[in-house]
Amino acid sequence: MARRKKKQVPIDKLKVKDKKKRVNGSLGGDIAIFIFLTLLGLFMIFPLYYSLVQSLKPVEELFVFPPKLYVLNPTTRNFSDMFKVAASMWVPLSRYIFNSVFITVVICVCNLFVCCCAGFVLSKCRFPGAKAINQIIVVALLFSSNATWIMQFLVMSKLHMIDTYWAMILPYISTPIGLFLMRQSMSTIHDSMIEAAKVDGAGLFRICWQIVVPNSKPAIMTLIIFAFQGAWNLQGGSMIYSEELKTLPTIVQQITMAGPARQGVTFASAVLLLIPPLVVFLIAQSNVMETMAHSGIKD
Repeated sequence: MARRKKKQVPIDKLKVKDKKKRVNGSLGGDIAIFIFLTLLGLFMIFPLYYSLVQSLKPVEELFVFPPKLYVLNPTTRNFSDMFKVAASMWVPLSRYIFNSVFITVVICVCNLFVCCCAGFVLSKCRFPGAKAINQIIVVALLFSSNATWIMQFLVMSKLHMIDTYWAMILPYISTPIGLFLMRQSMSTIHDSMIEAAKVDGAGLFRICWQIVVPNSKPAIMTLIIFAFQGAWNLQGGSMIYSEELKTLPTIVQQITMAGPARQGVTFASAVLLLIPPLVVFLIAQSNVMETMAHSGIKD
């Protein structure tokens, strides 16, 4: 039998492949990336570490200059003082915690429902004015919530919702960033899946919640992080006057406005308010990474 001739590869292509292997697998490049990511991680963790250290310092160490990044005599008195001051108010601390938890849960659920439904319609349904609505959402991303406070107050006043839970819940059940995020995520889902569901007799609502939403889990987890962070730090402002309806961040802000003597309480309250968003972020991040690692659709 005649021997098969090996296919000769041009020398230039071999040099290019070897060069790519050396660049992608170089030890120096890996070390540089590792150092960069380490410095970036330390830069992001530093505010958390500094708040925790300051919350454990006694009053005499808080005003030392230059400030120290460690504690000489750690104490938990700042946390105990914070709870004592909160407990001495007219309304029990449990009431403020309930208000924050209730408002946060309602805003997250409503925000998730509205943004998922609206994102599905804007990305997968064809109707007159869809492009104009998408452009309005993009323009709305340029404005912060502070720019709409006056209009929110006027609307809530006309609806007679001032000094109620609705004054804090209704303006945040839908956000431009949530609509934009879900629309962009759902637009990447293949139309063939939706057409197959329509052939099987599924309606739009069923297609949205049983086909499109499960395939948008990374975007949903990101939306939950944004919604929870915004709702948990929400303050009543000029819309809430009753003490029974105020949230935990509002009361903590009032406690920390007593002057330099309560600077330790300020950092202790910051650590306390940081725990729930941090837990939600860690849970949502693990789900996002797992979903993105195992998701992939091929036509």
